[in-house]
Amino acid sequence: MTTLTQLITDTERQLSAAGVAFGHGTTNARDEAAWLVLHALGLPLDTDLSGSEGNQPVSPAGQAQAAMLLKARIDTRQPLAYLTGQAWLQGVPFHVDARAIVPRSLIAELIADGGIDPWLSERTRRVLDLCTGNGSLAVLAALAWPEVQVDAADLSRDALAVARLNVERHGLQQRIRLIESDGLAACPGPYDLIVCNPPYVNAASMAALPPEFRAEPALALAGGADGMDFIRPLLRQAPAHLNAGGVLVLEIGHERAHFDAAFPQLQPVWLDTSAGDAQVLLLTRETLAP
Repeated sequence: MTTLTQLITDTERQLSAAGVAFGHGTTNARDEAAWLVLHALGLPLDTDLSGSEGNQPVSPAGQAQAAMLLKARIDTRQPLAYLTGQAWLQGVPFHVDARAIVPRSLIAELIADGGIDPWLSERTRRVLDLCTGNGSLAVLAALAWPEVQVDAADLSRDALAVARLNVERHGLQQRIRLIESDGLAACPGPYDLIVCNPPYVNAASMAALPPEFRAEPALALAGGADGMDFIRPLLRQAPAHLNAGGVLVLEIGHERAHFDAAFPQLQPVWLDTSAGDAQVLLLTRETLAP
């Protein structure tokens, strides 16, 4: 008899042996194995594996379902989120597929835990999620701040189609407007807050990405030689799209050295996240246009 815990342990071993890469909702083989098996068996992701639930037997049919999903994960090297069609950010569920990157922005933490709130006020009414992808940050913003209207913009029509599914899933059609836009070009503004998780991966890092990341749309990742190709025009144009007192919250991942080299005159506020204080920054309109 194979128990649920045993099946997860065996799946973990096979994932590790296959050398798959993580980073799309999990950071290690154990968590990925648990997600994979629980999804394959139709069990809740909060199943208590340490107690009696972990000792429940798994039928041969259930084992076959898990084995099939495991084979797809190893053979295709797609993120598990694409194979399951599911992703979570700050505990909120989202549909995801290969038309948009798997949501994982650190800005989500700052929205959920109030890290941006000190720069907002009772007059904050208009928010833009630029490079919205599957719409996750727009949805989280609308949920966190019930009084705001959110524009969610992306250059990719495919990504916006995924975002629409998530806006509808959370019943936010009246508060989130989807906009096809190349950067800020079609975004009307002015906004009180712009959040942006742009393509920022530098060319050398893009070339070294594992297959799981190359399975995602390169348009949403590649930021040119130094990762700043999207960010340069954004910072030039942002002041005209921000109200007085407005702020831009920008994620740059591991590109701080390139950011500092490209914009030595700027003095951003670096925001604390679970990944440290060098990956997400805040710029006020006054800082951008003194």
